[in-house]
Amino acid sequence: MVNVLLSAAMVAVFALVYAAIRIWLREGFSKKPLLMIIAATVIFANIVIWAVPDERGNSLLNEAQKASGR
Repeated sequence: MVNVLLSAAMVAVFALVYAAIRIWLREGFSKKPLLMIIAATVIFANIVIWAVPDERGNSLLNEAQKASGR
């Protein structure tokens, strides 16, 4: 289940960046594309926090899967 959520979050990151670039090219610099890029960066940072393992090879994703019995 967590894998599905992280995948959906990554799709959202790509969609936000794509839409921000399209808006920026069409309307020029404004606050909306900048906020979309910031939102994509925050989502991506959360994905990295969940997926990247620490020095011992443990990640929050692995721990969540162990806790759910998988």
